[in-house]
Amino acid sequence: MSEPTSTKTIIVIGASSFIAKAFIEQACNQHAKQPNLPVAESLQIITISRQASIKLPELTDNELTDNELTDNELMGSINHQHFSCDYQQASIEQCVTDIAAIAGTVTRIVMCNGILHSKNQHINKKEPGLMPEKRIEDINAHSLEQLFYANSIVPMLWLSALTPLLSQARHKVSGEQKCVISILSARVGSISDNRLGGWYGYRASKAALNMLIKTTAVEFARRLKRVKLIAFHPGTTDTPLSKPFQANVPQGKLFTPAFVANQLHQIMDNSEPDGEASYLDWQGEPINW
Repeated sequence: MSEPTSTKTIIVIGASSFIAKAFIEQACNQHAKQPNLPVAESLQIITISRQASIKLPELTDNELTDNELTDNELMGSINHQHFSCDYQQASIEQCVTDIAAIAGTVTRIVMCNGILHSKNQHINKKEPGLMPEKRIEDINAHSLEQLFYANSIVPMLWLSALTPLLSQARHKVSGEQKCVISILSARVGSISDNRLGGWYGYRASKAALNMLIKTTAVEFARRLKRVKLIAFHPGTTDTPLSKPFQANVPQGKLFTPAFVANQLHQIMDNSEPDGEASYLDWQGEPINW
């Protein structure tokens, strides 16, 4: 793997998800729109998923840029590295070790992995089907284990493994360039906002994720002052995760991945490290923990 030519690195975990793909596409287009962009100033995008490979999307709005570079030159200024990971602790740690060898200055990390049900999601097909519980009698120990591992434990394993990398970067960069980390959460993970009940495992795993993010922010306030943590609620997005439940979504409230990715980009642009975690919806509005 070659050394990146840029100090700006974006890491996207769960990069095969619809929101992740849209986020990556918009990152590429934003890079292309920068005025007077020298070819040498490349954007490094590091993608991670279970897939063996992921291709970067084609630039879609290059006509809006003031650059005089060709599409090939612009795409040549984007350094893409993909890592396949099974999301077990040893694999995550090895993946971060490999990333540390080639990463520039990490400015954004987006975690888009998670599960709600087994239909169209990566769950062992030999196991019983997984769907949100409608009543307490539906509680199943194995389903809870799957939900907590994917939605709570995996993001925390990534944060743990990435902390040394972010700590090393702090000593290398003048001015301590900010790094914003966004992790997909959900409004149903809010304990104080739970009025409907049901969905026990998903609610609890997202609530646990929120606590883990909030606790990490307390430590980062001492160790990594230029890192901002965000628990992000994307709203109901038109993806396989929400597909079985879209019939009851009010008109105008089913968002495209591109819309959600654009909102997330804006939120991350405008977020500054303040020693605290933020729990935000797609509008950038805070949600009660």
